Amino acid sequence: MTLVLRTGPVSARLARRPLAVGAVAAAITAALAVVSLGSGEYPIAPDRILATLAGSGEATETLVVTELRLPRLLLGLVVGAMLGLSGALVQTTARNALASPELLGVTGGASVGAVAVIVLGGTGGFASALDGVGTTAAALVGGLLSAAVVAAVLRATSGGALQLVLVGVGVSATVGGLTSWLIVEASIDDAERASAWLMGSLGGRGAEELHLAAITLALVVVALLPLAPALPSLHLGGDTARTLGHRVGPATTGLLLLAVALASVAAATAGPIGFVALVAPHLARLAGAAPRAPLLLSAIVGAALVTASDLVARAAFAPLTLPTGAVTAIVGAPFLVWLLLRQRKGVTP
Repeated sequence: MTLVLRTGPVSARLARRPLAVGAVAAAITAALAVVSLGSGEYPIAPDRILATLAGSGEATETLVVTELRLPRLLLGLVVGAMLGLSGALVQTTARNALASPELLGVTGGASVGAVAVIVLGGTGGFASALDGVGTTAAALVGGLLSAAVVAAVLRATSGGALQLVLVGVGVSATVGGLTSWLIVEASIDDAERASAWLMGSLGGRGAEELHLAAITLALVVVALLPLAPALPSLHLGGDTARTLGHRVGPATTGLLLLAVALASVAAATAGPIGFVALVAPHLARLAGAAPRAPLLLSAIVGAALVTASDLVARAAFAPLTLPTGAVTAIVGAPFLVWLLLRQRKGVTP
């Protein structure tokens, strides 16, 4: 059973099961959010969390919840949604269950941009101009440039989905080597700062990062509306999509550009939080019993994964706080192995 939504010339079909699963996932995410707001060195009960959010909390509760924990939670929700949505777009467009924005060089490019600012910003001379750019802006530019290199190579070679993955892996390896070289040449203090950024974390971020991520997500969702109807056909292959009247080239380019924008801003605002873009679409597809990853459900699952990972990062070894990216890597690496084993057995991931 499906629901059809129409707004002017744009229409969208929504399957009932993914909608129901999405509602459950949203409820789980909301529960995780309440628990996250209440967890920490100053624990707050769930009923007091709700009272504080409603404006009737005590002064200390209001300070802890709204000033300290809520911005971090909101950034995690937005970044998780961006990664989940980006992963779903890449996997569907590339028709590769193991594809993710990391394979487009986005995360690696963002990493080398941020590390370049951290390491070279204080060296003096021309490189000192990087210090005024900031890690967020440098990471965003680095991610977009890496994706542009991948796109240029693909255009020159007329590559398809397989070539997309291969070129992305090559670019990722190249920028990864540059990042490693910068860290080797850095001072001890700069190397520590760079290594901390490379782990990916929601800590130490402010309103600037939250606003950038939220605005980007909203703009991408609006831009995605006219392109989303082509996704089911693209998932079946370019020939099928052309037969059904879709312009495969422009649709594929537009969808990948949106995926790159999401992943670049996510990496720029929170660092490289790995495996969420890979895992979230698979969990969404399995939960929704869908042939491809539902976009809305992938975004919700991504938000839940980052929220849960950040909660574990803050609470598992308190008062020590782990990087959020370390937790997602611990969960995501075994999941990737499981996917590879399923593919080896001939089971569609």
